[in-house]
Amino acid sequence: MHCQGTLTRRPRVIVALPDRTEGSLIANWLSENQFEPVPHATAEAAASEIQARPFDLLIADAIWSVNGPLKSIGRLRNPAPTILIADGAAQPSASAHALAMCLTRPIDLAVLSCFISMALMDSRPMRRSPRKNVQRFDALINDVSGTIVDVSAEGLRVEVPRVPPPFFAVRIPLVGVAIIAKRMWTMSPPKSTSPIWCGCALSNNRASSEEGWRAFVDTVPVIGSATAPSPSRPSPGGTRSGR
Repeated sequence: MHCQGTLTRRPRVIVALPDRTEGSLIANWLSENQFEPVPHATAEAAASEIQARPFDLLIADAIWSVNGPLKSIGRLRNPAPTILIADGAAQPSASAHALAMCLTRPIDLAVLSCFISMALMDSRPMRRSPRKNVQRFDALINDVSGTIVDVSAEGLRVEVPRVPPPFFAVRIPLVGVAIIAKRMWTMSPPKSTSPIWCGCALSNNRASSEEGWRAFVDTVPVIGSATAPSPSRPSPGGTRSGR
């Protein structure tokens, strides 16, 4: 299975899809890859399952996240790790589930695998490094203007006008940090129709670049902090991009 880390138990995944053939295909694939799938072909059954027993991940039809008993899935867990399945290029309403990632049909199992890995990584209580929601930083993504939304020692989430390539440069002129990142997933942010969110991991960097990135992560102000970034602040490590 691609992008799946080592887990101590079989994660429990609720599969809430109206097409029984599609649901069975995903459930069988999950079972083969050391998950415990719980398929349901109705939103009502899936909602009852969510409320009855703990689960690790919900894979649901995007329409059900807008209407019916799954409309409030975002409030059932804090957060509710969720992957929405949508038809064609259609994306669910941003207000439907702000924390969900969206995968369009036809489903690519390799992409689904990476989405699952990211969802479980984000929702598990023990992360390799904590994520920090930062006071938004302007950044250049392959020399295109973007914004950093949150950071960790191993990666970051950026808001960009279009999907970046699989590997791309991230440069923060304000503090002089530059790294190479690998695109892991993309989704539409809440209350926005134009930019997209992209989750990425550090990749193919020199040790000095990663040291500079970690210094930035350690010192960057978080949302609600009284400390504001200063253009005159020395560069943490004075790094340059490295492959």
